[in-house]
Amino acid sequence: MGSFSLPHLIVMALVVLVLFGRGRISEMMGDFGKGIKSFKQGMSDEDNKPVPPPPAQLQQVPPPVAPAPVHTPTDQAQ
Repeated sequence: MGSFSLPHLIVMALVVLVLFGRGRISEMMGDFGKGIKSFKQGMSDEDNKPVPPPPAQLQQVPPPVAPAPVHTPTDQAQ
């Protein structure tokens, strides 16, 4: 009971032909074919393109550390 039989499919095909017309269906299938062709071409272009080397890793050099000032006790309580 949930599947389509051959008569159901034929009636559905006729309804689609009446709604869209033969020319429109042909045009849609042509566009579909062109889309698949360009997709395959794009995929093959990706495969043939050389892989660029990964960018060089820059080593982060820490900034130079200034020496800590030396505090000398001074005689301020005179």
